[in-house]
Amino acid sequence: MRKNLIRTTSLAAVAAAAVFSLSACEDGADSAGASPVPSAAQTQSGDKGQEADGGTGGSAEDAGSKGSSAGSGSGGSTSGNGSGDGGSASDGGGSGSTDKGGYGQVCGANDLTWNAKSETQAGGYILISVKAKSGITCTLPAALPVVAFGSDGTEAGPAEQAVGEPVKLSGGTVAYTGVNPKTTNNDYGKELTEIIAAVSKDDKTDPVSLSTGSITVDRPIVTNWHTAPQDAVPGDGLDSH
Repeated sequence: MRKNLIRTTSLAAVAAAAVFSLSACEDGADSAGASPVPSAAQTQSGDKGQEADGGTGGSAEDAGSKGSSAGSGSGGSTSGNGSGDGGSASDGGGSGSTDKGGYGQVCGANDLTWNAKSETQAGGYILISVKAKSGITCTLPAALPVVAFGSDGTEAGPAEQAVGEPVKLSGGTVAYTGVNPKTTNNDYGKELTEIIAAVSKDDKTDPVSLSTGSITVDRPIVTNWHTAPQDAVPGDGLDSH
């Protein structure tokens, strides 16, 4: 009887152990097969990583924007400098055009030193000579000088058919023009002692008054500007010299 009780108790203990063992195995299998549930800390960590990645992208975009802005700023600066240089350039040209010490300008009557004297060659004429004042370089245009006589403004006509060449005046360079105050063979004319002269009809400066001594004026003529006095002999009419 006692042996049967011991056996029964042993069998019950073995059965109980088997049940516990089987339950443990099933719990392990369930744990192994089930997907792990992320913790709140893990979720927050992942979110922060994504935010960090997004922030990096934003920084790159910001850097690109800043680069574009820097490029635009550089371009604007270059344009500004170019405009400034143009202005200077543009300001430097205007000043030169009114500077009587500049090069390439057309001579005005007040840029020159004038002289007139009577010559006996070819029946007599007046030789006018001009040179640039100190510090001035200018050009006599390829145009007929203006020479007028008396209060009525009688002007000398051309003694040459063709217009002359421009003459550059600087330093001691001298230019000449010849005036024949009377080309008619008669006793008519008006008696004067001076003439009024200008560089050309386009000369906007005040003309000069030149003393000539006593002369008789009737149908006067004048030559172009020349660099040699012998080329400025007017003769008695058009190309008569």
